[in-house]
This record gives sequence, structure tokens and C-alpha cells, in this order.
Amino acid sequence: MDLRKIKKLIDILEESNLAELEIKEGEEVVRLSRFPKGMTPMSMMAPAISPVTHVHMEQPHTPGTALPPSGDPAPAASTGKALPAGHIVRSPMVGTYYASASPDSPVFVKVGQAVKAGETLAIIEAMKMFNQIEADVGGTVVAILATNGQPVEFDEPLFVIG
Repeated sequence: MDLRKIKKLIDILEESNLAELEIKEGEEVVRLSRFPKGMTPMSMMAPAISPVTHVHMEQPHTPGTALPPSGDPAPAASTGKALPAGHIVRSPMVGTYYASASPDSPVFVKVGQAVKAGETLAIIEAMKMFNQIEADVGGTVVAILATNGQPVEFDEPLFVIG
């Protein structure tokens, strides 16, 4: 499904008072929700409607291709390499990965660097918007899995923090 269509669906969801929106186009399914998976409006006890916090896309499973043992259609490492042990920071969106704020700026983080939760690790450009990717845990950067200036997919591993 085209990113422009997904952005339009997000705008529609934000302008309405719907909690979730699911659209099927052929075999592709896009589900937008204002709440993280497993949360409900009552469990969050928020008096006001919050912005979209979770986008889930399902790719159709074609017979003849084996699913990984977990049943997850996307393996943890699309490169086929095993990931180092630690917490994996994944891409929250499709876009272009940048390791620094500009070509002249130093990179946000390097392998071996200690980071705190909330610290900026990288930027992903999506639809002419620059989105900071922040560490959700503190620790040491064990691996940087993305390449500067290259496209990344939704849920693709970007960093391993140990």
C-alpha cells in the first residue's frame, strides 16, 4: 500500500473520534489504532483522544513459503545474520535512515557508546518529515544494523543495545 494512502488514513483517524481503523486493499491489510496493542481507551484512562501511536501492516502469506517457527511473517534479521544479544531497537516506520542530523554533523551514536533512554540514536526521513529514533532503554550500543542514507522497512532492526 502506498505511503500517501497510509498518511491519508492517519489523517482521517486523527480527525475522527474513532479508536481504530482497518482497511483491506486486495490481500494487504492496514490497521491503525490510537492505542498500543493490548491497550484500550478505558485502560489508559485518558480524557482526551490521543494521537495515533501504533500502525500495523500485514503482508499476505503465500502457500509454499514457510513461516518461521514463531509464526511471525518477518524474521528478526532480514539479512540472514543472527543478531547480537541485547535489546533490539526497531524502525517504527518505512523511510530513509540517517545516522546524523546533516552530512557535516557527527553521528548520533557509535558502537560501544553508552546511551540513556530517550537519547536520539538516528533519524528516519519519511514523507519529507524527519523523525528522531530514540533509545527506549539505557545501555551500550552493541551494534548498528542500518546503513546511512539507505531505506529501512517498518519493524526492521536498527540497533542492538546491551
